[in-house]
Amino acid sequence: MTTIQVTKRDGRKEQLDLEKLHKVVFWATKDITGVSASELEIRSHIQFYNGIKTADIQETMIKSAADLISEETPNYQYVAGRLINYHLRKEVYGDYAPCSLLELVKRNVERGFYDSGLLAAYSEEEWTTLNTYIDHTRDEDFTYVAMEQWRGKYLVQNRVTGEIYETPQMAYMLIAATLFQNYPRETRLKWVKDYYDATSLHDISLPTPIMAGVRTSQKQFSSCVLIETDDSLDSINATASSIVKYVSQKAGIGIGAGRIRALGSPIRNGDAYHTGVVPFYKYFQTATRSCSQGGVRNGAATLYYPIWHYEVEDLLVLKNNKGTEDNRVRHMDYGVQFNKLMYERLITGGDITLFSPHDVPEMYEAFFNDQDRFKELYERAERNTKLRKKTFKAVELFGRFMQERKDTGRIYLMNVDHANTHSPFKEKIAPVKMSNLCTEIDLPTVPLKDINDPDGRIALCTLSATNWGNVKKPEDFERMCTLAVRGLDALLSYQNYPVLAARLATEEFRPLGIGIINFAYFLAKHDVSYSDPRALALVDEYAEAWSYYLIKASVDLAKEQGPCTRWQDLKSADGVLPIDTRKSEVDELVSYQERMPWHELREAAKQYGQRNATLMALMPAETSAQISNSTNGIEPPRSYVSIKQSKHGVLKQVVPEYRRLKNKYELLWDQKSPEGYLKLCAILQKYIDQGISVNTSYNPHHYEDEKIPMSEMLGHLLMCYKYGTKQLYYFNTMDGQGEVDVDKLTETKPAELPVDVEDCDSCVI
Repeated sequence: MTTIQVTKRDGRKEQLDLEKLHKVVFWATKDITGVSASELEIRSHIQFYNGIKTADIQETMIKSAADLISEETPNYQYVAGRLINYHLRKEVYGDYAPCSLLELVKRNVERGFYDSGLLAAYSEEEWTTLNTYIDHTRDEDFTYVAMEQWRGKYLVQNRVTGEIYETPQMAYMLIAATLFQNYPRETRLKWVKDYYDATSLHDISLPTPIMAGVRTSQKQFSSCVLIETDDSLDSINATASSIVKYVSQKAGIGIGAGRIRALGSPIRNGDAYHTGVVPFYKYFQTATRSCSQGGVRNGAATLYYPIWHYEVEDLLVLKNNKGTEDNRVRHMDYGVQFNKLMYERLITGGDITLFSPHDVPEMYEAFFNDQDRFKELYERAERNTKLRKKTFKAVELFGRFMQERKDTGRIYLMNVDHANTHSPFKEKIAPVKMSNLCTEIDLPTVPLKDINDPDGRIALCTLSATNWGNVKKPEDFERMCTLAVRGLDALLSYQNYPVLAARLATEEFRPLGIGIINFAYFLAKHDVSYSDPRALALVDEYAEAWSYYLIKASVDLAKEQGPCTRWQDLKSADGVLPIDTRKSEVDELVSYQERMPWHELREAAKQYGQRNATLMALMPAETSAQISNSTNGIEPPRSYVSIKQSKHGVLKQVVPEYRRLKNKYELLWDQKSPEGYLKLCAILQKYIDQGISVNTSYNPHHYEDEKIPMSEMLGHLLMCYKYGTKQLYYFNTMDGQGEVDVDKLTETKPAELPVDVEDCDSCVI
């Protein structure tokens, strides 16, 4: 080994210095239990060769540490994280010690990466204060997965050359400085410091558009975009154009396309007949995939339509692998919309009648804003012999839906009545008619007549999440909720809006979507599992406080900066909050009680309004959960060591406090049924103004002949409806491979690995 020559960054060659390597390895393993510096050195040395570059040596050491991550030795994830940090510091600063914050800002403004306005926003003295406050040692606490995500997605870099220009703590501080730059000079540094602490200590998690974009010249950070189309060519074209604009800005798209008339409908007074919705869905698919999201992946969208649409037979199968390209539109996901009447028809053994929305426009609107009126109009349309219609047994149609949902995993459900009755918006004025890509956003939209239509409304939602794993008691939510609301609200004023309809909608309602990460760890810490009935009361108590503090933060902000302009169109203007519109049946799970001072908050909301029409949304939380070493969103972990195939290779992450809490975690495929998880989602939904990305997951091994009975799947569907669930996201089925052999998997060629696909870097925060 001592004869090996290494190639320095400047091209010079010198003898390999094992003592220097030893020091780096010793530093990387210091104070970390269950790891061995010598084991890592042995692994690394084997892979050295003559002429190896010093940067490649560092990558070799990183890979060697990553290979050692297992259930038996989980803490090598921290060793690998430190080694990446060491490598990154050398690359960015030329040394392990960082430069000053101001120096970094100047450098990256000159390079054209940072927003030049940052230099004018703060004085040199303020930059010095913030530089002194940064704690760079926090970079040493990131795991391997976290650091790989940082350098792959979040850190400002030249994506052509691969050069990286900052490190994580610098990014956290600059995000905070950017968001709070317009706060009063006498208080803003306090807010910047507090927000920096909340994000860098992982009380708050941020989505990719914010993490990668805030501090740069890019100024569009809303994760979710909801675009509704009318039944006209001009509106359809405007929708497609809006999709392109927002996909290019890294947003995930929800498309409300339920209005488009069915195949065979007359056009121009019978001069022609309509080609149906499928060609237009293909058009939206093309628009979605025409631009990449930040050069990383194709755009992604979920398209929504009602179960009673005349073409639903063909629409339900658009995602599957049967048929031909002519009659399938596979590169979008679909949300099928239901309401109480549809479920009643299922329960009573009745029929569902299909109509073209164009033939029943009043009924289509009532589907969202007035359930009694919808039922009246629907039954009248069924009796109308002049209307074109089809009739199916409800059980047959529900069965087809559920079969496609099971087979594809990507046919979603939206209960439009719950989305409106349990909504912060007065549904007669601002009905919710669709959701977003990942089914957690419920905001009002208005179709565009053209791309510059001042009367159209594109709904945007800006996301972050709170880390329940960091909370010891319900009162701990107050600080993180206040900061989460203020940070995102400031962002709405800072960012740009590529489409007029989006800017107007945001100004009117200023919607936010704050979610949850590390829920599985939260349960494990409290010695309960998803299937444990004791979890219901625990989650109810914490969710109540969480919801209260989020709403209070927005009301307090309204006192200070004014409410959103259409706050009178919110139910809270009449003193009605989310807990007041909950589905009453959910009280069967946990008896209703008010622990927080809700009466005072109701009165304050009536008096001052809310700064933000919406505040909560439980999104998937993959990448940000990895950054904060948390379990994903509210989901049960699939294994103690999760494996993810990414462009960076195989990434391994261990559940938090694995050694202490291993026996407390309930793994996804160990659950006999999703019922416990679904009931917890119902408890959470009780306090949430928007929705939840609720998954249904089944392990066939728990069923006779390893077949999931249709009756059970439909039973869970009905249970979800009963307790007020608004949307259902993925249908997960264990593939029968059993436990993953981590070591064997990592030895497999990357091309052979199962790929865990992320749809977008937006609401998958």
